Amino acid sequence: MADRVLVISWGQPVRGREQHGLEVLAEATALYGELQEGGRIDSFDLILMDPNTFMNGCFILHGTHAQLDAVREDMRFRRSIIDAELVVDNLTLTSGYTAEGIEQTLPLYTDAVERIPQMA
Repeated sequence: MADRVLVISWGQPVRGREQHGLEVLAEATALYGELQEGGRIDSFDLILMDPNTFMNGCFILHGTHAQLDAVREDMRFRRSIIDAELVVDNLTLTSGYTAEGIEQTLPLYTDAVERIPQMA
């Protein structure tokens, strides 16, 4: 069961590379579909944002720690990230927790908060 996520987010397209950006998006969507069908990730979401100055969209890949580590090392995935960084600004890859992963991680945060004197 998925307890981790890999969020791949991006900002504005690089001017003059918008068409290629759409091709890179389609290729990434197909790749993540193949990874899901092959059981290499549990699922993925594609999110496109309303126009804003922060983030234009993101993929959220759901899986286990081992699955997402393996995806990060996959040569096709690495190529897709390199392609993406050439056509969008502010490309980021961020790991996170979901489902049972939150249950395991939240106590670490709670313990840290308890050690810090709180201001009134």
